[in-house]
Amino acid sequence: MSSSPLNFVESGRGPLLVLSHALGLDLSMWDAVVPLLESRFTVLRYDHRGHGKSQAAANGPFTIEDLADDAAALIRSRTGAPAIFVGLSMGGMTAQALAVRAPELLSHIVIANSSAYYADRTPWAARVQRVQAEGVQAIADGAVDRWITPGFRATAAGGQVAAALRATLVATLAPAYAASCDAVGSIDFRESNRQIRVPTLVVAGTQDLATPPAMSEDIAAAIPGARLASIDAAHISAVEKPAELAALILDFVGAA
Repeated sequence: MSSSPLNFVESGRGPLLVLSHALGLDLSMWDAVVPLLESRFTVLRYDHRGHGKSQAAANGPFTIEDLADDAAALIRSRTGAPAIFVGLSMGGMTAQALAVRAPELLSHIVIANSSAYYADRTPWAARVQRVQAEGVQAIADGAVDRWITPGFRATAAGGQVAAALRATLVATLAPAYAASCDAVGSIDFRESNRQIRVPTLVVAGTQDLATPPAMSEDIAAAIPGARLASIDAAHISAVEKPAELAALILDFVGAA
């Protein structure tokens, strides 16, 4: 560990590759992806402020730009060379902000199952109100239903994954979760994405109801030269199709 207030784990050898998780989860979201990458890279996965073992790092309202600054500080503390940054959902939003705020820190970015903008922020406000009134457990089942496909959840492995995801979500403190929802619901990268010059891969989940493929298509269309790929999965593709996601990452950065 460094002096960073964020909890992180490093493994493997090679150039630095950073994994940034989704809202309401933690670095364990990447458990099945890491073994597929660490023979080529030093893989660093971390808990966002207010999540996992970084809960103490949350202090009042924050923005996705603040999460990007957190990531930038962590990258600077671990390497002097540009890093590969892979973000899923809220992590993908962090990637979009980071690529504009600190492009010198990045060699490539991967934006998976994410969005650049929400035209209707009402659902986010409603979720915040419910969590504030009833706790995170009130929204947990609906969240997990969106995160993985019914077919995957019906399998023995998928049922275990669903239970683990739910446990991580309900362990998130309600104030931090609500603040994260406010941050996510307020994003608008439609113009700033046009400024990104870091090589970019955008990954859509074909069955993603939380951030439908059209959102990924919009991100890829705005970022100059961005590649667009798809995985047959719901929102948390890293747990449903880890091998497919890892293969896309490796191919994109030229390490396959």
